[in-house]
Amino acid sequence: MNLISTLKGSLLENFFPEGWDLAKIDACCANPPESITERQSWWNKKFAPVPCETVADFDMMMGHEIALTIKQSKDAGEEIIFILPVGPMGMYRWAVYFLTEWDVDCKHVHGFNMDEWSDEDGNTLAPSDPGAFQNAMQDAFYGPLRKLTVPKKQRHFATKISLPKYGEQIGELRSKGARLVVVFGIGRVMHIAFWEPHFAAEYKSVEEWKKPTHRIGAKLHPLTIEQNAITSFKSRTTLVPCRANTIGPGLFLGADKIIGGCDGALNRGMMWQGLSLWVTLRHGPSPWIPSSFMPTQAGKLFFLTELAGPLAAECN
Repeated sequence: MNLISTLKGSLLENFFPEGWDLAKIDACCANPPESITERQSWWNKKFAPVPCETVADFDMMMGHEIALTIKQSKDAGEEIIFILPVGPMGMYRWAVYFLTEWDVDCKHVHGFNMDEWSDEDGNTLAPSDPGAFQNAMQDAFYGPLRKLTVPKKQRHFATKISLPKYGEQIGELRSKGARLVVVFGIGRVMHIAFWEPHFAAEYKSVEEWKKPTHRIGAKLHPLTIEQNAITSFKSRTTLVPCRANTIGPGLFLGADKIIGGCDGALNRGMMWQGLSLWVTLRHGPSPWIPSSFMPTQAGKLFFLTELAGPLAAECN
């Protein structure tokens, strides 16, 4: 007896995105933990999942990857574009540490935050609001870099005025030789940024789904709201906005390099991200599983080893 066998007639019967094959999703999670890094046919040859034993390891290793990528572009005399998330966050402290130790400035870096909370019209929280992603980036990355930081004119945030310009701005930078790096986490519903799985119903083909660069005032899935209540709002669901401005596949699937991270373990064996990690790596590309496209790009996905499971019942 499980969710699938008891779904009919329940309050969850029409809750999940209509394109989800729950049996296939469950099968993705039934593999042995030690097999999680086994290569799949659809993965990019230069994509690799990277296990991290502890949160401290995860933060340091992912932060090092970000800092090293910035340093390498600096050494090569190249401009570089970073699409940046708020979540995960711990890697920014280490990125700052390494860049400071190496005395690498970020004048060549162009930062584009991938999303921001909004209302239905795309209005966003004040930049100083403790829940605002712009505030989080200032506190975690741009501020601590001090004299080495990214110039203010090269920091972009997902407001209703700025976000629609991302595609053109990034395109112009790339036309001049800049590389695009997408840093990301994976949502409970396997979203990237706030590009939710239910958006797939609006597109007639995968190719059409891949085109949008952004969405203003996007409707978020209830699981996304509850995920963020747990991870960012101290369990207080009523503080979480129901909408967000977000980049789309037209940007996050165009990376020269990806740097992903899954650190969604809690305590006492509890977690929220094990299923999301397994489905990302094993499902195969589908617009109903946005994160499933990320392994088709070159780069690394850092993850807590604990998330590999086994994903089995354990009463807490």
